Amino acid sequence: MLIQTKFKNKLNRINMRIKWMLIVSIVFLFSSCATAQQITIYTIGDSTMANKPNPEENPERGWAQILPDFFTSDVVIDNRAVNGRSTRSFITEKRWDSVLKTLKKGDYVFIQFGHNDQKEKDPKRYTNPHTAYRNNLIRFVKETLEKEAIPIVFSSIVRRNFNEFGTLVDTHGAYPMEARLVAKELNIPFIDLQYLTEQLEESYGVEDSLKLHLHYKAGEIPYYPEGKEDNTHLSEKGATEVAKMVINELKKMNNSLINYINLKI
Repeated sequence: MLIQTKFKNKLNRINMRIKWMLIVSIVFLFSSCATAQQITIYTIGDSTMANKPNPEENPERGWAQILPDFFTSDVVIDNRAVNGRSTRSFITEKRWDSVLKTLKKGDYVFIQFGHNDQKEKDPKRYTNPHTAYRNNLIRFVKETLEKEAIPIVFSSIVRRNFNEFGTLVDTHGAYPMEARLVAKELNIPFIDLQYLTEQLEESYGVEDSLKLHLHYKAGEIPYYPEGKEDNTHLSEKGATEVAKMVINELKKMNNSLINYINLKI
């Protein structure tokens, strides 16, 4: 009888250990899944990046609006880019502070400004490329690093600006170079969308590159009943092409995002 009691007690202890091991394993599994699902990519920038309303009717897209299609469900794209914003106005309107409040270790911040920083007649947006623009980029990068998150700096996408000889002419001046220099000096990743989109526009040519942007005749689509000629902002086709280039550049980098890119696309 005594032997049976000892055996039962021992068996109960073994069963308890197994139960605890199962509980610990389940907790670890769920915590691992939660960690994987917590990776967020914050995108900060201007209208060429921003989400556009009424996608069922509106043909315009920001390239960051397309990014969710290229990642697994473990990554959240939190697109904070807003039409018309420069580095200056993004900061003064407290939009950057809003990102910092929820930015956490292991997250990413994609930084693309320049289109509106060059608006010289607008003191609320204009930044000197060599001083304020540079310093604002440095602030974004350093404050991202302080949160143990990963910043990636982008130069602005090119405007479709062909001259009479069919040559694409730059409109961004010193801003793309300053973005490159900031990334180099701070030793962080840089994606040169200015250069990549120049290649894209030229590969399509003067006429076919119209498809990358918003060019519609009057009455062609309901959203622009009077027509539209816009060489800066992107159509769904254009935004998708830019998003693909971003993904291809990310694949070349040594970071964790490579594990979350949807390779089926």
